[in-house]
Amino acid sequence: MNWQPIRIIIVDDHPVVRHGLKSLLAGHPDLNVAGTAENGAQVLPLLANQAADVLLLDIQMKGQNGIEIARRARQSYPDLRIIILTTYDDESYLQQALAAGVDGYLLKSASHETLPDAIRAVMRGEKLLTPSLVTHVVTDYRRLAVENARREAGLTQSDLDILRAIADGAGNKEIAEQQFVSEATVKRRIQEILEKLGAANRAQAIAEAIRQGWI
Repeated sequence: MNWQPIRIIIVDDHPVVRHGLKSLLAGHPDLNVAGTAENGAQVLPLLANQAADVLLLDIQMKGQNGIEIARRARQSYPDLRIIILTTYDDESYLQQALAAGVDGYLLKSASHETLPDAIRAVMRGEKLLTPSLVTHVVTDYRRLAVENARREAGLTQSDLDILRAIADGAGNKEIAEQQFVSEATVKRRIQEILEKLGAANRAQAIAEAIRQGWI
């Protein structure tokens, strides 16, 4: 079987950056820069005429930004590996890029060996994120998981407020004053919460709420 280097297209509106990346990758025999583009309008025509394995994209460019280019390239070339290479250590950009289907999100400040290794990794089917943003992704995932579990349990925000009040040692009268309802209503609401959580008493309900990360 004939060995073939990984074919890469670089998209960045700064000539110095394009030249620097091309020079960097030229030092690796298994990596080949098959083409470059300076804006989004050039990308799809270039991909149509030049076979490529990996697309390196900046985010902020004139015309379409890198995330929109990634979205369109993913639709037209589902097997293409896409890496966002940017100066923006921004959670919002990261979320948009992941939604667009990119395989990697790296900062231009990364070491010289990071990019070649990242290209090889995405070709193996791996997903890569710049280390400084991994924490954001994990935090968002945990937050969504907690929120989904709360919804599945049928708990409202008011239910959580009551659980927190109970955990803080508040009695029915104090909770009624906080919620602007009667003590009878508080008793009924607490019983409903216990049923939602399958808890036999308040202590079990609080323990479950803490275990789930709701309070």
